Amino acid sequence: MKVSVIIPTYNEEKTIEEILKRVYKEDLIHEVIVVDDGSIDKTREILTGMKIPKNLKIVFHKKNKGKGAAIRTGLKTVSGEIVIIQDADLEYHPREYKKLIKPIVEGKSKVVYGTRMNVVKRGIYSNIWFYLGGLLLSKLANLLYGLSITDESTGYKVFETQALKSLRLKHDGFDFCSEVTAKLAKAGHKIYEVPISYKPRGFSEGKKIRSKDGFIAIWTLLKYRFFD
Repeated sequence: MKVSVIIPTYNEEKTIEEILKRVYKEDLIHEVIVVDDGSIDKTREILTGMKIPKNLKIVFHKKNKGKGAAIRTGLKTVSGEIVIIQDADLEYHPREYKKLIKPIVEGKSKVVYGTRMNVVKRGIYSNIWFYLGGLLLSKLANLLYGLSITDESTGYKVFETQALKSLRLKHDGFDFCSEVTAKLAKAGHKIYEVPISYKPRGFSEGKKIRSKDGFIAIWTLLKYRFFD
């Protein structure tokens, strides 16, 4: 099965070249789609100055719209049967790709989440409040939708492409995670989890998610359960 990687990117001048190097070390990649979401640092300059591999597509948003919007833009040009969402920082390592896509290739599920809980339980996380917020989101998703997942807000989400496209995603920001989880559950998809490695970064290193995004994520889960 052909594997496409979408990399939503915003102000990642320090990491964009390295993450692309890591992605391209994986021999199973069919295509890579970088969506620059209106960066105002040197990310765009770096991307436009790169020697572009044949299977790399770069799309530029004129202004910052959010992670969800960047993923939707990338999804429009995906041609692989499997799509991996890859953050542009270095928190998630592409060496995990083979085990992430394995359940889909074997027909066990159309959706795989990479769970960080094996790492987080050892005290490795960027912020205690983000850790507790992640636990809350997972428990809330399980309660509302009858799921049994441990890491709802993980950045490593992998899909059979048609399953993701069928969800008709709308949200622009980090609430992409809650929207996609809710809609997958309502569509009857099993979410298969695979343990992954994780190297968290702090705000001083460029982490962008904030506490307000947690409240938006909670509301999104509630909205799709009771009001939509």
